[in-house]
Amino acid sequence: MKKNRVDIINLGCRLNIFEGEVMNTLIKKSDIKNYTIINSCAVTEQAEKKVLYEIRKSKKYSPDKKIIVTGCAAQINPKKYSKISNVDFVIGNKEKLESSTWNNLSDNDPIKVNNIFSDNKLHNNLIEKFEGKSRAYIEIQQGCDHRCTFCIIPFGRGNNRSVPVGVIVNRITKLVDNGYNEIVLTGVDITDYGKDLPGKPNLFQLIKRILNLVPQLKQLRLSSIDCAEINDDFWPLLSDKRMMPHFHLSLQAGNDLILKRMKRRHNNKQVIDFCKKIRSFRPDVVLGADIIAGFPTETEIMFKDSLSMIEECNLTHLHIFPYSPREGTPAARMPQVPREIIKKRAKLLREAGNKEMKKLLKKQIGNYASVLVEEVKNNSSFGKSQHFIKTKIDKKINIGQIINCKITDFNDNILKGNII
Repeated sequence: MKKNRVDIINLGCRLNIFEGEVMNTLIKKSDIKNYTIINSCAVTEQAEKKVLYEIRKSKKYSPDKKIIVTGCAAQINPKKYSKISNVDFVIGNKEKLESSTWNNLSDNDPIKVNNIFSDNKLHNNLIEKFEGKSRAYIEIQQGCDHRCTFCIIPFGRGNNRSVPVGVIVNRITKLVDNGYNEIVLTGVDITDYGKDLPGKPNLFQLIKRILNLVPQLKQLRLSSIDCAEINDDFWPLLSDKRMMPHFHLSLQAGNDLILKRMKRRHNNKQVIDFCKKIRSFRPDVVLGADIIAGFPTETEIMFKDSLSMIEECNLTHLHIFPYSPREGTPAARMPQVPREIIKKRAKLLREAGNKEMKKLLKKQIGNYASVLVEEVKNNSSFGKSQHFIKTKIDKKINIGQIINCKITDFNDNILKGNII
């Protein structure tokens, strides 16, 4: 880490990546320098341990830099982080996106965290680029109106607030004009998009507007979606090849009683029906999912419902979270599953996902892939295919460029492609 430079470490979700770039833009217009900013995550106990690790690491390798902790962990528990000896400032999720915060940083005011639920508006910062990124992330909404029993994030992000359609279209147009070929729509709960806006446009109406109004956009992706919020506006979008055939589902479990105790809005049948229907419209679709292992009261039979769902729905890109209790959530007060059982179940879920991934990789051989190049290394280029699978091409290609290739083989979950 170079002296006098401001380093931003984004932890957790894609929304933090977007907000990290907003901070970067605001900081460049201010006078601050020689800081490390840790843009934290608080989704799990492990995520908060990562924040503490980054604080120690920063002080060890850049002892002269002041440390700022912001993001969800800072928003939820500012006093905890303000008491850490190496932390100089704690800044909330709303405050980190305001120019006044960075223009008036003062040792006399080390904690800048206000009530996130009092924030009814979203910032209008225009992002022109994402440093070091081949794809661009666009925030379309913030916060969450739902209260899943395991989740602390609404207390870090507040209630649902949506960005107007016109603002989103303008942001995407600017980024595409600046050379970005792929845009990712992100937020805390993007399938709740638009409920607070005049006319109540939904997520899928927004996507239709984007595809119509920004015809030069080559690829569009979504972050996590909730199949309970899918409506009839969604299915026609699948015929547009600019919509990438990879969707990540917020599932969390496969057992109906556990889903009810989580206060999720879907059941097992809805998930299975959604997976079948989406493939009937677009057979090449690949599906990923978030699944929690060892939620309180989960029995072995209940767990097997989650395990079998992976195979039945052909889920590949899995994010497996061993359950850890979050202070202040209802699930933390429920009867807990022993840690050794949670660990074992998480391992079995990952193995099931890896098995489905191997099936998917074998099917790709002989097929064609559209690869967005992310990295060039040792005369080879690496990127993600339309199915969000890492792909290697044995040729140097400019980062951010989309290359069409034919898949010839795979190794260690990485496809190998030859340029057509």
